Amino acid sequence: MSHILVIDDEVPFVRALSIGLRARGYDVEWAANGRNGLEAAAREHPDVILLDLGLPDLDGVDVLRGLRAWTTTPVIVLSARSHEQAKVEALDCGADDYVTKPFGMDELVARVRTALRRGTPTEDRARIVTEHFTIDLLNEQVTDPQGHPVRLTPTEWHMLATLARNPGKLISQRQLLQTVWGPQYERESDYLRSYMGRIRRKLEPNPARPRYFHTEPGMGYRFVVPEE
Repeated sequence: MSHILVIDDEVPFVRALSIGLRARGYDVEWAANGRNGLEAAAREHPDVILLDLGLPDLDGVDVLRGLRAWTTTPVIVLSARSHEQAKVEALDCGADDYVTKPFGMDELVARVRTALRRGTPTEDRARIVTEHFTIDLLNEQVTDPQGHPVRLTPTEWHMLATLARNPGKLISQRQLLQTVWGPQYERESDYLRSYMGRIRRKLEPNPARPRYFHTEPGMGYRFVVPEE
């Protein structure tokens, strides 16, 4: 049974959330403020943390920074803050995902499943096989279903590999720009749109309706391998 820590001060919300998660087979622990949440995370070592940003004692972003100082446990932010800056700040501080309240339980559970897959200790996933292409991270190449190489520029490959090494995780625009181009390019979002368009044209079955490389407007990009 996977253990989920909820850090949120809204009692009716947490009660309903806990009922929904327990009905789906998850073990749920609750902390009503940031300090108790940090203590519970250190004590219980949960598999996933669901974190609200509007806490009574600490800002959720500060809690997130505190967690990231010592743990890589997946953190999904659940917040009523829907403006772009709040989402970008949380992602840049280490959140694995961001879900705006209100949300559907099925959507949240899908995000939790993805976070659990990322948080499970396994050998590095060096080869990712999809219906339309295979990514070989070890040998730095992509092949089509017939095994023929797909030609990518070094920058296209670097961007693709950054996303592929974090399947299911929302990578912020700033993080992607800093990783691929460097800190001085963190505001050049046009670079991302241009290169993502190139990657989709080479790998997506229908670039206009991406199946694998998803854009979350104003936030970033996510590489998704559809479940069978």
